[in-house]
Amino acid sequence: MTNLIAALAWFTFAHLGPSLLGFRGAVANPLGRGAYAGLFSLVSAASLIWVIVAYGEARGDPGEIWWTAGEATRWVQAILQALALFLIVPGLLTPNPTSVAQEGVASKPDAVHGMLRITRHPFLWGVAIWAAGHLLVNGDAPSLALFGTMLGLAVFGTISIDAKRRRSLGATWDGFAARTSSVPFAAILAGRQNLALGEIGWWRIALGVLVYALLLGGHPHLFGVAALP
Repeated sequence: MTNLIAALAWFTFAHLGPSLLGFRGAVANPLGRGAYAGLFSLVSAASLIWVIVAYGEARGDPGEIWWTAGEATRWVQAILQALALFLIVPGLLTPNPTSVAQEGVASKPDAVHGMLRITRHPFLWGVAIWAAGHLLVNGDAPSLALFGTMLGLAVFGTISIDAKRRRSLGATWDGFAARTSSVPFAAILAGRQNLALGEIGWWRIALGVLVYALLLGGHPHLFGVAALP
């Protein structure tokens, strides 16, 4: 468990530390944005591998288990994961001014397109839903640490990115934000947007379904537990 806590602490620092402590620019400016993005991706990947390995070790001796999942809860979890991947996969493949090095998208006439009608943070909200679903069915300490951290980081990330884009893009961001919502489907329910599944790209949706199916089938082999009841 100690190794998992250390891994999660480093993962959190790697994602939030440079901005919160104010040294991101001091590193990014000399390197250039492309080199900095590459370095950040490598650090993130290495940190994530550490977290996964440490979680696997911690699950070997999980200690007290506060709750377990019944059949109904596991079906709810399966539905939540489908929604999470619907946001994550197309979200990653959609041009978005909230993504790294894509701030210029906000100034385009068709900036609010496809997934961005649903939320301007599809990937992060997908991760948040993914983590929340796993918390429902895993009541052991290692799972609470892992999925609780991921949930907190994802939700905080939406707030942090909005604040940074508002500072850097000013009125351009305000116009984009006014036509979108952070919380999924909020802009649609408020009447500021329409749901346009065709704009998302059926191939993106199909890819999300494929990834979901592969994870359902591979979950027992990858993680040692069936995804469905």
